[in-house]
Amino acid sequence: MRRVLILLFSMILPFTGCKKQGSGISSHIQFSIGGDLSYVNQILDMGGVYRDSGKPADPYLIFSSYGANTIRFRLFHNPEWTAGVYEPPLDHFYNDIEDTRRGILAAKANGMAVCLDFHYSDTWADPQKQIKPSAWDNLTPEVLADSLYNYTYQTLRKLDASGAMPEYVQVGNEINPGFLLPTGDRWKNTTVFAGLLNSAIRGVRDASVQSATKPKIILHVAQPENAIRWFQGLDSYGITDYDIVGLSYYYIWSTVKIDLLSDYIEAVRKNTGRDVMIVETAYPWTTLNGDSYGNIIEPAKTDQRYPATETGQYEYLVRLVQEVIDGGGTGVHYWEPAWITSPAKDLWGTGSAWDCNTLFDFNGNVLKGMEFMRFPYELK
Repeated sequence: MRRVLILLFSMILPFTGCKKQGSGISSHIQFSIGGDLSYVNQILDMGGVYRDSGKPADPYLIFSSYGANTIRFRLFHNPEWTAGVYEPPLDHFYNDIEDTRRGILAAKANGMAVCLDFHYSDTWADPQKQIKPSAWDNLTPEVLADSLYNYTYQTLRKLDASGAMPEYVQVGNEINPGFLLPTGDRWKNTTVFAGLLNSAIRGVRDASVQSATKPKIILHVAQPENAIRWFQGLDSYGITDYDIVGLSYYYIWSTVKIDLLSDYIEAVRKNTGRDVMIVETAYPWTTLNGDSYGNIIEPAKTDQRYPATETGQYEYLVRLVQEVIDGGGTGVHYWEPAWITSPAKDLWGTGSAWDCNTLFDFNGNVLKGMEFMRFPYELK
């Protein structure tokens, strides 16, 4: 996820026990809830500190203790730039397979499932930018499909060998226009696009044959209002082997009001015959900025019922999860709830462009919003 300057935003783990106040989502349903922690390793390495009740704490443990059962990580193909933004350049990358493995193992060590988000790019992919990895620039569609299959397959086999097979796999990130453009254009080259997507899907399925973990495959598009048209007719191109429709839902960009989200979730579910999850979402807890890195926020577009305050963020997230449940959805993942300000860098700045949307304050302390994951929701 990244837009404007930044490309924006287990098997499902069953809960145990009976529904009671403060116990979170009941065991009556299987519901995936958590967040994307793709920046966390870098932030920790650069001296960032997470705190719970004022005391330094492991961020992975924090999320687990507040009810998260799934953590999401992005994977870039060859992110050399993540080392090059530092002076002198680092001797390792972030969001490559080694960094991602590190995060996956930390999440699993804390009892959480994992969603692996293949961007199929060296950098951020989203509806405005789906750039092929530079190593694949001049490949024919046939060779590109083969490279895509082998990369997906080999990545998952390597992860599985170290106990890091994810429970969910996204074959592409916010692929509204397609992916690996211009070759895999969803609208102009639908047949080629379908062949590429099925190559990635086949790579996931084949990689899981010898694994005890059988990842569920997610096809991810941005904003609920785009989903039905995007999926329409794809089965006629042979795109049928997937498990979940993953949606980004952001108040900044979506035309869907939160009160209608359940209707859209239900419509997408019925039209595709698949489970539906919100795999990216966020909401601000403040309009202030904790550093010099300009924030991605549009206060004028926030819902007046949910102001950009700690309580407003919490109440918005509780409403959002309830809407997803009411629509028959099976999960909600918060995008980068731990992207706090620190000396960590990316291509656009130092610190965080998201510190007004995190579930931590400017000093790294847990906010009330973190508690949305263990609210006693009403189940259908």
